[in-house]
Formats: sequence, C-alpha cells, structure tokens
Amino acid sequence: MATLPPGPKGLPLIGNMLDVPKEFQWLRMEEWHKQYGDIVHINIFGQPMIILGSLEAVTAAFDKKPGIYSDRPRMVMINELLGWDHNVVTMRYGPAWRDMRRDFNQHFRQGAVHRYHLVFLRQLCKLLDNILAQPEEILEHLRLISAATIMDATYGLDVADKDDPYVTIANRAMAGASAAALPGAFLVEAIPLLKYIPSWFPGASFQRKARVWNGYTQALANKPFEALKANMVRSYSDMICTVTPSLHLQRSDGTVRSSVAETMLQAACARPYCACPYCACPYCLQTAATAHTFVLAMAMYPEVQRKAQQELDAVLGSRRLPDFSDRENLPYINAIVKEVTRWQPIFPLSVPHASSEDDYFRGYFIPKGSLVVGNTWSLTHNPAYYPDPEEFRPERFLTADGELNNNVLDPYTSIFGYGRRICPGRYFVDASLFSIFSGILATFNITPPVGKDGSFVKLKPVMLPGAIVHPAPFKCVVKPRSNSAVELVRRAHDEIQMNPETHNA
Repeated sequence: MATLPPGPKGLPLIGNMLDVPKEFQWLRMEEWHKQYGDIVHINIFGQPMIILGSLEAVTAAFDKKPGIYSDRPRMVMINELLGWDHNVVTMRYGPAWRDMRRDFNQHFRQGAVHRYHLVFLRQLCKLLDNILAQPEEILEHLRLISAATIMDATYGLDVADKDDPYVTIANRAMAGASAAALPGAFLVEAIPLLKYIPSWFPGASFQRKARVWNGYTQALANKPFEALKANMVRSYSDMICTVTPSLHLQRSDGTVRSSVAETMLQAACARPYCACPYCACPYCLQTAATAHTFVLAMAMYPEVQRKAQQELDAVLGSRRLPDFSDRENLPYINAIVKEVTRWQPIFPLSVPHASSEDDYFRGYFIPKGSLVVGNTWSLTHNPAYYPDPEEFRPERFLTADGELNNNVLDPYTSIFGYGRRICPGRYFVDASLFSIFSGILATFNITPPVGKDGSFVKLKPVMLPGAIVHPAPFKCVVKPRSNSAVELVRRAHDEIQMNPETHNA
C-alpha cells in the first residue's frame, strides 16, 4: 500500500509548523531534499504539503498530470481579504480561470510581444536619460521603468516620474500583495475562520492591514481603467495597449456588459501586475528585483560586464542602442539574462498548486487537497544541472563557439512556474529584461564603490526574504562609457520624445 512521501516528523496538532522558518524557507526545504529525496511531505495544522525538488518530479506532476495538479489552494489573505480573487495567478482552476488565461495569452503570447517593442524602446530611452541625470539613483530608476512599462503597455498611460499617482497606487497595491502572499505570515491561512473576527479584536492586526491593502487593490483595478476610458472618449485612437481591444469589443458588439463582466474586464486590465512571472505579485516588482540583481552582478563580476560590452560594440558600434533585431546576434547578453534569473531567482518557491483528487505519484500517495510546491531554488542551484551554482557564470549557457547551448537546462523551465500555471507573461518579462540589460551595458559602466584604502569594496549577493526576493540595498558607481555614450543617450531620448513612434535609428 502506498504511503505519503518521506519528510520530517511533526508534532501533534501543529505538525511541522515549527520546522518551517519564517524566512528563506526554500533553504530548509533544500536540506530536506538532501535528507529525504526530491519528494518531501510535511503538514501544517493537518494540511499536507508536498515539496518537489527536481526537474523530474515537477515534470511528472505538473506537466504529465495537469488535470490533478493545476488547481490553487484557498488563499484567504490575498484573495478573500485583499480582493485579488480575479487575478489569473491565484484563481482556482476552472472555466473562469481558463477564460481569463485565454484573454491574457491573446495579448502576451510569444507571437504578440513584438507589439510592445516600441513601448520597451520608449521606456528604455527614459531610463537611460534618468540614469545619466542621476546615476546614484539607478535602483530607483529601475523601479520606475518596471511600473512605467506595464502602465504604458496595458493602459497606454505615460508615467512621468516616481511620484506619478498610478505608480504610487501600483507600488502600494503590490507591496500589500507581496506581504499577504508571504508563506506562514498570517495565521488566517491555517485557520480561515479567523477572517470573520472584527478588526478591533485583540490579535486581529491582519484585518486592519487587509482593509488598507484592499483599498490599494481596488484603486489599482479602477483608477487606471477609468483614466483609459476617459482618454478614449477624448481621443478614440488606436493606442498600443492591451485594454483597448476589449473596450472596442464592448462598444461594437451591441451588448451591455453585466457588472460581473465589467469586473472581469477590470481584472484583465490589472492582471499584468499579478501574472508575471508567476506569483500573486506584480510584473513591475518582478522586473525591478531582477534588474537590481543584474546591477549587483555587473558590479561584482567586471569581467562579465567587459565581455558583454565587447559583444555589443561588435554588433552595434557606438552610434545606436540595441534593438530586438539584434538579439539573435547577442548570445552573451542572452546568457546574462538567463544567468541573472537562475543565480538569484526572485521566486525561489512556486505559488502552491493544489491536488484536485487523490493520486498515486511515483509510488507515493498524495491526498486530495494537498499543497504541492515546486522548490525552484533547488532546480536552479542543482550542481547536476549547473556546476558551481553559486557562481555567476553566463558562459554556462554557451557552447565553445559562443552560441547558446540548448543542451543546458533553461532556467525558464522553472523560474516562471510549472505546468498549466506557468506565467502567461513570461515572454513580455524576457523581452523587457533583454531591453534593460542590453541598453544599460551599451551605455554605462557599473563598478563597486571605492573604499578608504582606494580599492573597490567587495560586494556580496545579500538577498532580502519575502514573497519576492530581492537584493538588500547596496551602493555602486554608474558612469557613462564615453562621451559618445552620453550623446547617444541624449539623442535617443530627444528623438523618442519628439516622435514616440520612432524606431531606433
């Protein structure tokens, strides 16, 4: 008779609650994988959790049995109290989810991302100009471009600076979602009945937080959406944004959408924040955190930066910025994009799946309703896939001839989630990262600060825990590569300001 997978022995009633740390849970789970194997079972207050720590395990569950392992568990804090229940990442598996996923794929599938190339170019020119003006604020500029890009692509809204009201709304809503999604952060997830206690009750601080965060969630869903509709009334033009086709349909089909449909439409507008790359957290925070990791890596590994710039100079010269037409000729830049996401994945654990029925999986019994989690950290730091995984080494993805090596496991097989719940915005994220990384490397040098002894300060990859993992604050020095680079940045910015539809020339 099949038994549950092996795992650490728990205590009566609470199970393994005390075995799971509040921070860096994936590292403890990695220890369990070494002790018990790539399929580990724990339970929290009687809730079974299955942790998968190898490519073989996640493939066998999420890819080969999607009918069983594509659901989501009940998420009380983020869905029921914060109001994210219409987002494609945390929705339960079923017809509503499939409809929303289909709509999202229409705008962000691989073959559709080219529509946003001008969006990426516009935002890159603004980013480089901001870095030129305030190089010491590069990390803040990267936060801004992450929010501005998705606002531009989704709503056609122009974000001016970090104090833009739409950026403020998005950042506050996403900060709340990130906190609410942190595993083990709120007892209400283990005891859902607590959601009914009033906010004034002792110990109900989660209710007070949820009330504030829910307000930000509603503002994110409503205010940019209303601004878009107002803009369309003033100027019924073909804006490059994902919402416009839906509104055209709303006007041309001769029907009046119900309040439910309106809610779904608003959710469709807001969901790029929560669907990329595969967590109930925003594209903007994901991209910013990954870009911060990129800057840290370039400051720590100057030889990687030099190789990348040599490749860019050979392809571009010094008279233009990189464009997507250059991508196939920039294998080292592509390898850097992959290595940044592998080296420090910002989602070390996947959003939990839920088993929709009892199953027998690789000789083990998996009860219906089990949480099933992919330990992405274990995959991206498995020395069998990536020798010396703690080292930042883009060359691992290249052949001896300098081309991308298809025989090396692509980290995109894990960092964007698994099975049918894989991030639908992964191609958009990938394109955005390529644009940002290549544009910065073409025009700027990044170095560590100089210490009192005159030598470079040694930086380390210190990461802050959370639902989204990101580098701890660090200092670096950013300078233009040359006077020609300064002129290039200014010229590109001026051209894109005068003609937003211009192509990189």
